[in-house]
Amino acid sequence: MAHHAQHPAGRRQGPGGGASGAELTDPAPTEADREAAIEAGRLLFAAECRFFYAAQRLDQLPEPDRPEIAFAGRSNVGKSTLINALTGHKALARASSQPGRTKQLNFFDLGQRLTLVDMPGYGYAEAAKAVKEDWQGLMFDFLRGRPTLRRVLLLLDSRIEIKANDLEAMKLLDRAAVSFQLVLTKSDAPKPPVLAAKRVAVEALARKHAAAHPEVILTSSETGLGITELRATLAELALPVQNRF
Repeated sequence: MAHHAQHPAGRRQGPGGGASGAELTDPAPTEADREAAIEAGRLLFAAECRFFYAAQRLDQLPEPDRPEIAFAGRSNVGKSTLINALTGHKALARASSQPGRTKQLNFFDLGQRLTLVDMPGYGYAEAAKAVKEDWQGLMFDFLRGRPTLRRVLLLLDSRIEIKANDLEAMKLLDRAAVSFQLVLTKSDAPKPPVLAAKRVAVEALARKHAAAHPEVILTSSETGLGITELRATLAELALPVQNRF
């Protein structure tokens, strides 16, 4: 499987902004690397994807037996829609028309090589304070204590400004020491100059967080923008084909 999707292995700068030794010697990905990464992503997401578990409490979590990718973000940022676009299923993950409705962790098995976790949305204004506090506690404990969690995709709506609770989520991920990657959703909506400026701003934001992956991915479930790229990125984190359980 290729080790490059769009960014060379997603390497970050070291503490203080200096490049690590690995970053200095790691060669830039070739076109063949990119094509291999895209093919690996296509094969992974061509596999059967099925819902297999829902948990509202930490003591209900399934056994951590394969790598997990969690999808997080504000209510109605497009988590379920993005999962459906990645897997090619229109209704695999239920996209609620009522913000803040999903209050459980939904687990999807992808070809016995990767588990996708649809996390409850945060930031819905009508949610009771106690519910918000419960969400924060559950999410932090899940993020901090899940040994197989490889990355959190933190989704941001490209049409609107970044909210205070998005910034709080990034701080929470830093505290939990969980690798996260910022993904812009609904990127077909803004005009190109607006979207380009948004990307630059979000990339600058990522650089301020120790746990953040440096590459920001733009996606649109409507047009398919970024879906191939994101599949390739996630394929790097999945179990190799021969190591399936």
